[in-house]
Amino acid sequence: MHTLLMRSRLVPFAASAVLVPALVLAGCSGDDGSKDASASSSQTPSESGSATTKPYLPVPDGVELTAQGSRLDLGKPAVVAYEPRQDTVGVLDVKVTSMEKTTFAASFKGWQIDEATKKTNPYFVHATVKNVGKSDLGGRPVPLYIVDGRNTLIEASMFKSTFKPCPSRPFPKKFGHGDTVKACLVYLSPRHGDLTAVSFRPTQAFDPITWTGELTRPGADQPKKDDKGKKKQGKKG
Repeated sequence: MHTLLMRSRLVPFAASAVLVPALVLAGCSGDDGSKDASASSSQTPSESGSATTKPYLPVPDGVELTAQGSRLDLGKPAVVAYEPRQDTVGVLDVKVTSMEKTTFAASFKGWQIDEATKKTNPYFVHATVKNVGKSDLGGRPVPLYIVDGRNTLIEASMFKSTFKPCPSRPFPKKFGHGDTVKACLVYLSPRHGDLTAVSFRPTQAFDPITWTGELTRPGADQPKKDDKGKKKQGKKG
């Protein structure tokens, strides 16, 4: 048995807006999409993420999938494959670029927050995603979760109207080969939970590919690297 935070929905109304609280359900894995962040695998995780074995799903010639179990730093790309529906394989080049911890006071001004939702911690995740497969993934959700401090996978929240601080949206209506989006995803971690990693884990059996790094505040300068690979602070605008 394990837990999964269901996708929450933020629904505005009248002059203000309401944040619908997230739901935590307990259930066994299966077609309902329930997920636990823990996994066991005989594969050896790869820091570089390069694959040396047969792809776990059929991908176009020339596409090299990142090994399952890879642990990556923010800014490092991964090439992943998944089945968003039967007989369809999506192949994406994903680069998680930043993880941000925010507050309802700072980022949700004008939203009506109920008591249950106030017990969550809000986070923003930025990623660049390119379709390197043959399937049109238009309208599909970006297949990334966060992992909280209790080893639970949490889905991104979705909005029925524009959320300017972090426009958390699915892929565009048409998202075919070669198309790229810069995504911002909103997550609500229950019980004032943490964000310990961003995870690509399309099925229970998949050994997740994860990104970890420093949590920043929205709008903060991101550290840059000089030619020698040392971090330096970006200039303030």
